[in-house]
Amino acid sequence: MRRVVIKLGTAIVADARGEPRTDVLARVCDAAAGLRAAGDEVVLVTSGAIARGMREMGLPGRPTQIEELQAASAIGQGKLYRAYDELLHERGVVSAQVLLTFFDVSARTHYLNVRRTLRQLLDWNVVPVVNENDTTTTDEISFGDNDFLSAQVAILIGADQLIILTDADGLHTADPRVVPGAPLVETVEDFELLEAFEISQTKSPLGSGGMRSKVVAADMATAAGIVTTICSGRRPGALERVLAGEAEGTRFAAREIRYSSFKLWLKYAKPSRGTVFVDPGAARALTGAGTSLLPVGVTGVSGAFGAGDAVEVAAGEDVIGKGISNYSAGELRQVMGMKSAAVHGVLPRAAEEAVHRDYFVLA
Repeated sequence: MRRVVIKLGTAIVADARGEPRTDVLARVCDAAAGLRAAGDEVVLVTSGAIARGMREMGLPGRPTQIEELQAASAIGQGKLYRAYDELLHERGVVSAQVLLTFFDVSARTHYLNVRRTLRQLLDWNVVPVVNENDTTTTDEISFGDNDFLSAQVAILIGADQLIILTDADGLHTADPRVVPGAPLVETVEDFELLEAFEISQTKSPLGSGGMRSKVVAADMATAAGIVTTICSGRRPGALERVLAGEAEGTRFAAREIRYSSFKLWLKYAKPSRGTVFVDPGAARALTGAGTSLLPVGVTGVSGAFGAGDAVEVAAGEDVIGKGISNYSAGELRQVMGMKSAAVHGVLPRAAEEAVHRDYFVLA
């Protein structure tokens, strides 16, 4: 048995007018039904609710105001899910609508609740159809056309494979719309090599993502040992070739050094509330020896965070990692640079570590 997450961007779900691409959705649902019939588990992560709502209301372009985006999503989400539900039902597959917000993956308790729900649905042989709950997003439509969300879902369920369907053939060395003939990158094993490429942030007229957000999603997923592929969602047979293990699009290999699900959540999902600056000795110990950060190694504190909040840890201008602080910003300012005995003289009940090594992840 394998677990597969398939992500559909807005440009795959809807055409330039906001009309659903029923042929594409049908092929994806065929693939999902085939996976289920083979005993595999599959989750669909879809964008397109806003585009569907725009079409329903006859809007000329993607709104820019948050309340308009929320309203368009509220109109379009039910219609979008109904399309998936009907197509999957025709193929003998039960589906479930799952709507998430950034808070659901950034708050640890909610994160674990989402994981339990998704795993129960999979145990029941249901295909979850996941989207962001844009109608309750308060600051911005934050998942980057759901690329980040798809990686988080893949990590949540312990997926073996993440497939991101887009309107391009995969990752190219430059945006082929700007540099015609730019070669396709077939395999990525070292993300540092991607710095030489011109990875576009260009978005479709109806969407909010771009190739860069897809590469970031691949970075996240492969750090959890999840093979990730970015490929065309429009070309017939492309998805099937990826599922069959054939060469298609850009394949990102799973990395040998993997983080625990907790550290992946900390690194990618939990927002930082401030920055803790450390001296060179503490920086070397954190990066080279994997030790905890003690107050004596702290040289400065920025922000207003509380105990239990995530903070970036920096040496000068370089962020070296992220961790859960055992101190509030005010408390850490009181005791930074002090050895443990002096710390306990100021804060008798303080933890030994400012950031424990088990709750720290390198950048």
